[in-house]
Amino acid sequence: DDVVDGSNLQRQIIHADQRIGMPKVFSAEVAVRAINPFIELRPYKRRLDEGTARALFAEYDLILDGTDNFDTRYMVNRVAVELGKPLISAAITQWEGQVSLFHPAGGAPCYECVFPVRPAPGMVPSCAEAGVAAPLPGVIGSIMAMEAVKHVTGAGETLKGRLMIHDALFAETRVIAVRRRAECPVCGAST
Repeated sequence: DDVVDGSNLQRQIIHADQRIGMPKVFSAEVAVRAINPFIELRPYKRRLDEGTARALFAEYDLILDGTDNFDTRYMVNRVAVELGKPLISAAITQWEGQVSLFHPAGGAPCYECVFPVRPAPGMVPSCAEAGVAAPLPGVIGSIMAMEAVKHVTGAGETLKGRLMIHDALFAETRVIAVRRRAECPVCGAST
């Protein structure tokens, strides 16, 4: 439910200077329709809470989460698990990004299996606090999009059960295996 701000333009290239002050969802709609006017878009200008997420996610086969705070990430994960939906989740900060496909119904861990405890306040500064290298959201967003294509088409090997960590400062990308936790309160054996 945010609006385009001039400080967004260096890293959120879907927006433009002439759309400063416009709700981001409608600015993005303008940009996407300029590329392809024949696609179906459903812009939702509202804050994502648990009830809204449950109703919205039920309509889709795959959830992509690039939100910028832990409370929303954990909530999106809970709802995706509850609905049995696969979730491609990504996060960025400063020079680093990470992406994974979480899907307990498909045998993979959920977000909370991999990140069971929120970082202590101040340990992971927000983009507004610490900044982010301007090209990084595009790099990580493109990886998310490719993961979505692979998941939907069944092509290649997705990041299901794996976490990709991209360090742009040192031009290093590594992928590590991640596993379900039986004691996970969201998807574990006890739930």
